[in-house]
Amino acid sequence: MLATINATVVLEGKHVRLEPLEMGHADALVEAVNAAVDPSSLYRWTQVPRTAAEADQYIGAALAMRDAGTAMPFVTIRKIDGAVVGSTRFFDMQTFVWPAGSPRHGRTVPDVCEIGYTWLAQSAIRTAANTESKFLMLSYAFETWSVLRVCLHTDVRNLRSQVASARIGGVKEGVLRAHRMASDGIARDSARFSIIGTEWPGVKQRLRRMLMQP
Repeated sequence: MLATINATVVLEGKHVRLEPLEMGHADALVEAVNAAVDPSSLYRWTQVPRTAAEADQYIGAALAMRDAGTAMPFVTIRKIDGAVVGSTRFFDMQTFVWPAGSPRHGRTVPDVCEIGYTWLAQSAIRTAANTESKFLMLSYAFETWSVLRVCLHTDVRNLRSQVASARIGGVKEGVLRAHRMASDGIARDSARFSIIGTEWPGVKQRLRRMLMQP
């Protein structure tokens, strides 16, 4: 069952603001990608828009997922200077058909979802941007939607992303073989991480501690 979502949601923290992704962000996304010293190396395992045509296709696909009720795509804005420094999204959002009598019967918001399609401009890597973005999104998923679980997948070759998923409290469940098309056009294996509702209070405290670090 498809979820009913509010596509106008803005998630704001101290360091970043996540705004709904729109076609008008195309130029800023391309600029953020190409500001990297070596975009091909930095985004080796990540699909990013490097040209205007790629940005139009990238955003169009994200908005189609939004309109289908399966995703909420965001653009990541650094608050100190208002610069667009990346993108991320909720996707694979599912609402279960709970039986009558279940306390979750009749829900229209997601029961489970995934966070992904996440990338940052080189200037925002190793800053609070990724940690705070995850904090904002996980808080919304667990505290507004009351989801049961949030999944994160990454190319099994992307060790940096796997370390980042574990660092924020994701539990590695295993590897899904030939799971998705990779950024280099092959069928990739995906490392699967998840956080479930009962783990969220501890993960929330962990993320808060991380955000307090200089």
